[in-house]
Amino acid sequence: MNKKKILLTAINAKYIHSNLAVYSLRANAGKYTAQVELAEFTINHRREEILQGIFREKPDMVGFSCYIWNIEYVLDVAENLKKILPGVRILLGGPEVSYDAVERLEGHEYVDMIIAGEGENTFRELLEWYCEGRPYKELENICGLCYRGKPGKIHMTPAREPARMDELHFPYRDLEDMENRIIYYETIRGCPFSCSYCLSSVEKSVRLRSLPLVFEELDFFLEHYVKQVKFVDRTFNCNHKHAYEIWKYIHEHDNGITNFHFEIGGDLLREEDFELFQTFRPGLVQFEIGVQSTNPETVRAIRRRADLGRIRENVGKVKKMGNIHQHLDLIAGLPYEDYESFHRSFLDVYAMKPDQFQLGFLKVLKGSYMDEAKEEYKVVYGNRPPYEVLSTRWLTYEDVLRLKGVEEMVEVYYNSFQFPAAMALLECCTGDAFRMYEGMAEYYDEKGYFGKKHSRVSRYEILWEYVSSQFEDLAEEFRQVLTYDLYLRDYIKNPPSFVRPRDHEYLAWVRKFLDGEAENPQILSGYDGFVTKQLFNMVYIGQFTLDIQALLTEQSIRKTAPYSLVFDYRQRNPLNHSARVTRIRETGDI
Repeated sequence: MNKKKILLTAINAKYIHSNLAVYSLRANAGKYTAQVELAEFTINHRREEILQGIFREKPDMVGFSCYIWNIEYVLDVAENLKKILPGVRILLGGPEVSYDAVERLEGHEYVDMIIAGEGENTFRELLEWYCEGRPYKELENICGLCYRGKPGKIHMTPAREPARMDELHFPYRDLEDMENRIIYYETIRGCPFSCSYCLSSVEKSVRLRSLPLVFEELDFFLEHYVKQVKFVDRTFNCNHKHAYEIWKYIHEHDNGITNFHFEIGGDLLREEDFELFQTFRPGLVQFEIGVQSTNPETVRAIRRRADLGRIRENVGKVKKMGNIHQHLDLIAGLPYEDYESFHRSFLDVYAMKPDQFQLGFLKVLKGSYMDEAKEEYKVVYGNRPPYEVLSTRWLTYEDVLRLKGVEEMVEVYYNSFQFPAAMALLECCTGDAFRMYEGMAEYYDEKGYFGKKHSRVSRYEILWEYVSSQFEDLAEEFRQVLTYDLYLRDYIKNPPSFVRPRDHEYLAWVRKFLDGEAENPQILSGYDGFVTKQLFNMVYIGQFTLDIQALLTEQSIRKTAPYSLVFDYRQRNPLNHSARVTRIRETGDI
């Protein structure tokens, strides 16, 4: 009997992503693991390239991992693959095909089988059947499988019992192809909560991987100096002991490089967690917290159990420590959330000052409660992936478009970390952060700036255009904050027009200051051996009369006597990569 070749294929959203599912399927394929190969592509590849790449492998069976972002690619490639390799068996799996497996097979004759639900044990048993050439009838004994029988009849076997987490093999045997990519890792399956828009709510039980196994696997990542490990566990700290012991372990074994990402319940943090967090290296961990809405009626309707006051308090405690990146989410299009209600939710979350603030839009996923309740809530959404909301009983399509504009402005001007002072000043002027981004979006729309590619510098120039047209009496203040933000990221040799050139007298003072730093460093560190001329092109020093620190910390607009700021690009903030900024007097003293 010929040895069968099985190719598990992932089409990821970005190159930096990896696909945990295909790695886990291969690792748990039992005695057939050696026959399983992986192929990873991205949605940025042309479909012809993906097809060619699979064809050259000449597989006997191809398995595709299916999600909302890649399902159309998968189906197109699979259909054409069947034409050029008519004997190949095509297998689908993943959340995008698990809940309508029968309909998928009925509508796509080139697909032979679908794994519905968890795949590791189903895949292993399927390989035993396939590679050993067992009778077709034995497929009915494999739970969690939907397949095309003979002649053409579709069969759905009983659902498979969830796997025991400790019985699953570690998915990574080497990291040869993982450089500069995010590693996804799992210690929990299931979720104790029942959020109506989420597929994790389907399984109420929570299964944990035992801590000794987790520690052993974390050591693998730490020893290989993986850049980022992203835990895919839903509500990672739903079991406090499990979460705390893992946080404690990564702190005690910190390699100084690896970052760990966790999705947590912000209201579930305890005092001992904060005591531990205070000891973390800046950048060791980052948290993602789904707030989704602060409208009590909405929160009840989506079946969330969250203490918003506690979330606000705990986010503030973490922020005050200054060593943990926090990412907070809102979802537009939820029940009972109209435009003004979303406005209030936005302000509530924005006031928490997260490091990143994501505005998402409801996606009506097959198998979720929201899919069942769509008629009640009059949720209209796209027929094709990602099934995103178009309107609801409370939100018109025009409202959705306006929120899309706000979303893009937040992404560009808040989440980029490139405009902190400008956004602080603009918020002072408007008094309402939501209206601030709404106004910017309207300006972009009016000028035709949406849908075009803009360089980093051009984003500053557009913002300068906008504030110049709206706040003429604060032109000098905006000139200074934009200059501050621009140089906070990099030393721009050819700056935009809003940056005032430094006059000869001031430049002479800068050179004198750098002379002193070259001989006896007081402010700069890590520049040993560099002379003044070199330092002048490596460190930016600029003069200001607006108290930018007061603006950032107190949202206060205060003028001061002229002072200088030193932007040190060798000493960057590990959370946002901004230069270290030191304020000095004209004499060069701190």
